[in-house]
Amino acid sequence: MIPPVRISDRTIGDGAPCFLIAEAGSNHNGLEPQAIRLIDVAATAGVDAVKFQVFRAERLYPKHAGMSDYLKVGRSIYDIIAEMEMPYAWVPALAARCREHGMLFMASVFDEESADRLAPFVDAFKIASYELTHVPLIRYLLRAGKPVIVSTGAATLEEVAETVDAVRSARHHGLILMQCTAAYPAPLESLNVRTIPAMKAAFDVPVGLSDHSREPLVGPLAAVAVGANLIEKHFTLSNELPGVDHRFAVEPAELRLMVQKIRETERALGDGRKVVHPVEEELRLFARRSISPCARSRAATR
Repeated sequence: MIPPVRISDRTIGDGAPCFLIAEAGSNHNGLEPQAIRLIDVAATAGVDAVKFQVFRAERLYPKHAGMSDYLKVGRSIYDIIAEMEMPYAWVPALAARCREHGMLFMASVFDEESADRLAPFVDAFKIASYELTHVPLIRYLLRAGKPVIVSTGAATLEEVAETVDAVRSARHHGLILMQCTAAYPAPLESLNVRTIPAMKAAFDVPVGLSDHSREPLVGPLAAVAVGANLIEKHFTLSNELPGVDHRFAVEPAELRLMVQKIRETERALGDGRKVVHPVEEELRLFARRSISPCARSRAATR
């Protein structure tokens, strides 16, 4: 059995319900009421945690970094990221709102100052795929003593192993990995959910799926079927909202459906023991072939 990880009062690991993270990211669009509304939507859907992204443009890009062809937005990447920033002043209220709903509050952080500002409020830190090799930042986060969830998009197994080794060398035991495809949206054929059991076997830690596909069910359900311990899915209030992340995120009704179908899939998977289920008992006795008493008595007279 893979050693489980505790995040607040939740257990992440084999035998526990799949831990579900609603990724709000930067879909607040710079509006605190919209951020609060995202939390309320996630609570209605029935997820375990809500995660935001906390970054500062000046810590990620120089002002002259230029434009990104990938985003297809005719503005500099620095300006785009600056507009997506979450004010630190929101954090206490967002964390409190999550607590009111019985959910955990989490965040991806990209620099040491953000880590210090978030540490008193988050139940776990998330490391984004592009920070996987930023070992100094990861080691800094470990000092807070909180669980760390690391996405592995655009990484090789060898690069993941280096990060795992760095965490273990710090004697930290709260590591979780996420299979992830660094594309927005990610094509279904790129999700490669079979890497989840492979990484569980390779690193002996809980592993989940950070799903960037637009499809609300296929990736999460496939991941649960192969043993994912957690699922993360981007969500939004509407795909029509302005901003680079809204278009590939699921909408509220889809998020609710995803949670429902994941729980149904878990029930369908069962415990793996081949026994007679209680619902089979009547037909086991009534419908199976057997030798009737009449048939035995006739055979005896011949």
